[in-house]
Amino acid sequence: MGVVNCTPDSFSDGYPSTALAVRQGMTLLDQGADLIDVGGESTRPGSERVSAEQELRRVLPVVEQLAAAGAVVSVDTTRAGVAAAAIKAGAQLVNDVSGGLADDDMLDLVATLAVPYIAMHWRGHSADMQSRAVYGDVVAEVMSELTGRRDAALAAGISAQRLLLDPGLGFAKTGEHSWALLRALPELVDLGQPLLVGASRKRFLGELLGGRAEPRPAAGRDNATAAITVLAAQAGAWAVRVHDVGPSADAVRVVAAVTR
Repeated sequence: MGVVNCTPDSFSDGYPSTALAVRQGMTLLDQGADLIDVGGESTRPGSERVSAEQELRRVLPVVEQLAAAGAVVSVDTTRAGVAAAAIKAGAQLVNDVSGGLADDDMLDLVATLAVPYIAMHWRGHSADMQSRAVYGDVVAEVMSELTGRRDAALAAGISAQRLLLDPGLGFAKTGEHSWALLRALPELVDLGQPLLVGASRKRFLGELLGGRAEPRPAAGRDNATAAITVLAAQAGAWAVRVHDVGPSADAVRVVAAVTR
């Protein structure tokens, strides 16, 4: 899954114009992306929300053009209205970092649309989510809370065959929490739904490579991201969500060759 942030304030890269965002999406497809995840609201720690109107202005033309070019597009949104408009514009999946908790209408909408839905582990909006990074046993609690979102999605009528889960690395989690969840990838896969892993360029990788005081900048974290892709592929994850597709696509091919 290649990332296209239609934003000026994402933690790594952003493509605030339609032309730049579409060009980046096409580049990621050329690098081997299977699908393109288009988002119009930054979810970096500390970021403030934008209006639904602003989010729609950012994502809809990008979704339309990438879908028209033949890309499989997912829309990265927590708003049911944005999800509905993006699906109408050509998106085929909804990637909701709130797992349906940010908008009470989301699960019912997705059930009605009958499209694949990715529910991420979430404890609150980006502005203050890191204050909620408090766990006794992060693996057990994330698995329990993800199971709750799975059950809520199924109860709303979302087909089990269309439901995917994401442990939410870096969302309301410290670096130690994210590493613990990566060690537990086989257990997360065993929850029974396809698993999306989103570690690309995140701060916990920068802290590993440069230290907590001066984490390595986001653009220098792609090799470490590719290493996570290897671990995710070995564990049986459904997909990885990455900014730089080429190295991760190669890593998946290597793992596939070995496991064959």
